Amino acid sequence: MKRYLLPLAGVAALAVGAAFFLNQPTETVASEPAKGDPIVAVAQPKAFSAQAQAGKQAFDAVCAACHGESGTGRMGMGPPLIHKIYEPSHHGDMAFERAVKMGVQSHHWPFGNMPPQNGLTGGDVKNITRYVREIQSANGIY
Repeated sequence: MKRYLLPLAGVAALAVGAAFFLNQPTETVASEPAKGDPIVAVAQPKAFSAQAQAGKQAFDAVCAACHGESGTGRMGMGPPLIHKIYEPSHHGDMAFERAVKMGVQSHHWPFGNMPPQNGLTGGDVKNITRYVREIQSANGIY
């Protein structure tokens, strides 16, 4: 009868140990953002100029599908425009105008090439650029 006590004690110790480890809190791992999710969070300016307000309307109609609401970018779709890469000293206003008119070869982000955008006037693009610049400024991008 004593020969069963040692294995029984071992099984009991294993059961207690397993119960202890199985009842420990597990670390939650953040899941990768889904396609279309915003890439960056942005602060909004307290107020937009009249030109930027017009630019917001055009941006929302044409650009937001890829570049996200307020230029936050969209996972797997388009880069954030509210990012240091697009600060005026690196991508001047003319770069936005050329991107809309001629498209852009992918060079900073892995989203592929941006095709030319039809249906926007030069005035629309200037307004969109002002809108993006005002959000950039509110986020410390000058």
